[in-house]
Amino acid sequence: MKLVITMSRRFGTGASVIANELSKRLDIPVYDKAYIEQKLGENAYDNEAEAIRKLAESPCIILGRCASDILKDRMNVLNIFVCADKEDRIKRIMELESLDREAAQKKVEDTDKERAAYYYENTGKTWGDVNDYHMILDTSELGVDNCANILMQYFERLEYI
Repeated sequence: MKLVITMSRRFGTGASVIANELSKRLDIPVYDKAYIEQKLGENAYDNEAEAIRKLAESPCIILGRCASDILKDRMNVLNIFVCADKEDRIKRIMELESLDREAAQKKVEDTDKERAAYYYENTGKTWGDVNDYHMILDTSELGVDNCANILMQYFERLEYI
């Protein structure tokens, strides 16, 4: 099966680490905001939705960009939402970006607010609604490192890979 994985996430959950690990194991690319915006800047596509649909013609992982909604009618798409406790996310951002607690908390809150607004503006839906995803991964409970293993076992069991 030509598996396409969409991964929506709260800021600071470690979802990009999970996506990159899956990318290595499955030997498929990860596309994120920067990559898609680069393609739009090159005028390869007229809009993000068109770019995402084109990228999803081959196996890949797409981080954010409302891909779960854009690709909702495709049978080969698995929509994942990655969450974590706010305190864990703040600590992760403090460490990754060498920020103090107050700055990291502000960044987590502002980024989540921006993502929620972007999702609503482009889909009319509430970002993070469990009904829009096939799977929710909580990295506070499962650990960032374990999530790729959990997903690989799931893919193998369902014979996606």
